[in-house]
This record gives sequence, C-alpha cells and structure tokens, in this order.
Amino acid sequence: MSAVEMSHSRAAGGLGLAFFRVTTMVSAWNDARITRRELSQLTDRELSDIGLTRSDIERVARSV
Repeated sequence: MSAVEMSHSRAAGGLGLAFFRVTTMVSAWNDARITRRELSQLTDRELSDIGLTRSDIERVARSV
C-alpha cells in the first residue's frame, strides 16, 4: 500500500512542479509585455531622460 501512496505523491509533486514552471513562465512573459507597453508609450525625450532609446526597449523588457 505505501508504494502506491508514494507513487501518487511523486506524480502529484511532478505535476505541481510543472504547474509552477508554467505559471512562472507566463508571469515573466506578462511582466515583459507590460514593461514593453509602458516604455513604448514614452516619448523619445522621456526615454532619453532615463537613459534609454527606442532600440533599448526590447532588451529592457527581456531583462525584467
């Protein structure tokens, strides 16, 4: 009986880990999307004030 319970526990742990990884990836994608959107709405002058150019937006979004 305990072998069956251990198998279920391991399977549930694997599913939990997979779910955690997927939610982490979706969260990171969404953070990058929001950062990209917000920076894209700034004027060139505002970007310059924070030391960025339009070509920096994608790099910054990926690093969030």
